[in-house]
Amino acid sequence: MAVDEGALGRAAALLGGRARADAPLASLTTYRVGGPAALLVGDANLDDLRAVAGAVRASGLPVLVVGRGSNLLVADAGFAGIVVTLGEELGAVEVDGTTVVAGGGAALPVVARRTAGAGLTGFEWAVGVPGSVGGAVRMNAGGHGSDMAAVLTRVRVLDLGTGEDGWVPADVLHLGYRRSSLRPSQVVVAAELGLAVGHRPTAEDEIGSIVRWRRANQPGGANAGSVFTNPASGSAGALIDEAGLKGHRVGSAHVSTKHANFIQVDDGGSADDVAALMAVVRARVLEASGEVLHAETRLVGFAAGTVRDAGADLDDPSLDHREPGS
Repeated sequence: MAVDEGALGRAAALLGGRARADAPLASLTTYRVGGPAALLVGDANLDDLRAVAGAVRASGLPVLVVGRGSNLLVADAGFAGIVVTLGEELGAVEVDGTTVVAGGGAALPVVARRTAGAGLTGFEWAVGVPGSVGGAVRMNAGGHGSDMAAVLTRVRVLDLGTGEDGWVPADVLHLGYRRSSLRPSQVVVAAELGLAVGHRPTAEDEIGSIVRWRRANQPGGANAGSVFTNPASGSAGALIDEAGLKGHRVGSAHVSTKHANFIQVDDGGSADDVAALMAVVRARVLEASGEVLHAETRLVGFAAGTVRDAGADLDDPSLDHREPGS
């Protein structure tokens, strides 16, 4: 992790006691691997975010916002910038009729259960996604036939690069399959959802069904959910399985034997092993089927070319994400 010491010093001076230096990140991700952050501002409230915005402008350091860490792989070398996590103030959930306003730090399963309990429908699917509302907006998370785009009406965004803070309609985010136009410096402070009147027992039964399906079909342990997005032709997991890669191992990481689009990591394992395995899987699937898989997992802190050089298509940087994700 190559850090600009001058920039780091300027940022640290401005943030004062809000920031910790050389702070471990592994415990903030569901993979439980990866190196430290140069600076970490944890449990941030709005005032903390504004202070971070000032530090980013003064230092030029990159910034990474981490939600529940369920779609994120941080390199073993760590992240040479400022990492921010959101605190309780930015995790509140308010229900007013069929309108729900959820803080960017709110956990999706919590919001799903809260809305079902209020007799609303349209967000049951989110109980199976172990991420935050902010991360879900950033990647347009979804499952079980729906996604954020189907219910999102507007979002409050604070830009840590410019300091701008305000509500914007959902249609300016260009939400697509597992993507949005949000920049790495933009924090989703809150999201407004437009749901429908439902039947509480029916909604809660649907939530129970989704939870049971997830336990039956997806592996536990240290993983970050689906590694690759599904291509237009069908299932990424099926393509990986057909390439004979279930159980395939690189160092401390292996393809799940329960669901081939999941990678699991041994206790005390290596993020770099995960990235290398992703590249091997992608190359083998390309060879076996002609399909180019694209990463759903966001990779942070990796040197340019690290993943591509491990076996991915040199002309396609989709596995070499170094921008933040959550």
